[in-house]
Amino acid sequence: MKIVYLCVALAATIICAVAAASAGHLDVLSMLSTAGHPVDLVAAGMMGIPLNARARGLVGVRADASNAAKILAELQQTFETFKQEREEELKGIKQNFADVVKTEKVDRINDEITKLQASLDEVNRALAALKVGGAGGDGEMSAEKREHATAFNRFFRRGVENGLRDLEVKAALRTDSDPDGGYVVPDQMETAIDRVLGTVSAMRSISRVMSVSASVYKKLVNQGGATGGWVGERGSRAETGTPTLVELQFPTMEIYANPAATQTLLDDAAVDIEAWLADEVSITFAEMEGAAFISGDGVNKPRGLLSYTTVADASWAWGKLGYVVSGVASALTDSTHNGADAITDLVYSLKQGYRQNARFLMNRKTQAAVRKFKSKTEELYLWQPSIQVGQPATLLGHPITDDDNMPDASVGGNVPIAFGDFQRGYLIVDRTGIRVLRDPFTNKPYVHFYTTKRVGGGVQNFEAIKLLKIGTA
Repeated sequence: MKIVYLCVALAATIICAVAAASAGHLDVLSMLSTAGHPVDLVAAGMMGIPLNARARGLVGVRADASNAAKILAELQQTFETFKQEREEELKGIKQNFADVVKTEKVDRINDEITKLQASLDEVNRALAALKVGGAGGDGEMSAEKREHATAFNRFFRRGVENGLRDLEVKAALRTDSDPDGGYVVPDQMETAIDRVLGTVSAMRSISRVMSVSASVYKKLVNQGGATGGWVGERGSRAETGTPTLVELQFPTMEIYANPAATQTLLDDAAVDIEAWLADEVSITFAEMEGAAFISGDGVNKPRGLLSYTTVADASWAWGKLGYVVSGVASALTDSTHNGADAITDLVYSLKQGYRQNARFLMNRKTQAAVRKFKSKTEELYLWQPSIQVGQPATLLGHPITDDDNMPDASVGGNVPIAFGDFQRGYLIVDRTGIRVLRDPFTNKPYVHFYTTKRVGGGVQNFEAIKLLKIGTA
């Protein structure tokens, strides 16, 4: 038996040696990057390139177009089963015979739909990121940017800073008057980080995103007030009123991550440092800014959607967000209030011009609850699964975006659902340039990379977004 094991081991060793001699060590990420086509994490996962656990969790094992079709088919089939079982459950309730086993079965199917839709949404975001950004940078790099990228690689690995500051200016990554510390990362690395942010952060994926070079972005908004009228060819023209302009300010706040690596890892030429840093910091950035875009108080962070003053929609005024109520003290619906009515009221509280591109924003638990809502007349379910790959689930015909930073619908006073045109309603401001400070001294033998990014955010159009509040008033 030992002889057999030795033979098998010897054969495996010979095969590996032959493969290594003929092909050598194939570091696909490094080869593609060297060829001028840097591969970000999402693209790498789609191409089948092995990733570490964090990157694999981002893209997901199902993140490819062929599996997306399978997930979609399974989702649609499961939803049909859900509707059948839900009808049986409702019949029992109407006959005053609530079957606990049937209810548990419906809830299990509902949970499975939530998981399938989450998987499909993850695939859709990954595919959208690739469609927008591709697998590399924006075309060929200039000679100056290529020289800067090479110098940054030396700085990152060995701490060699010679001429790096001057190369940043030559590559048009900063100006001499730039007061921020650290060194600007190459364009390819910033693109990889931004692409992951757009994939993970729900608010970033649906809001308007603008890059600025200043620390504060100022915008004038017309609140109306200009008047006009119809006149004949020779009729007199009365003087019209002037519009009311309001200045909105969106300051950019600093967000940081501080990943560490051993010098041994940095000395390994096979390690793609762009992918490593993007993997380490992008998830941290995405999670922190995602929470701030919903609940941030505007102090050293962006101002979140739910941090603004809210009022009943009938009393709406500029600077406040209007809401409609669920009609139930601590839930979306009960035996006396149909939650479908509250959702419908929410949709039609928004002006028609914003409804065309409007969508819902809620967490998965809330989406599982509204999945059971039906119209009163046709008895149709308001929630519908995706009908094709690349499209989200819909509620009353409008797409749904999942964001687990949104509060639950089980607490009175919470605002679990937002509805509106987020492209027109919420603005995210990115200050150009992600910076890195190399610190080999604080925590020997580890080298820390203090990575900073400046981002701001806030509501830019208070008409474009409406909220649903749990409560009766």
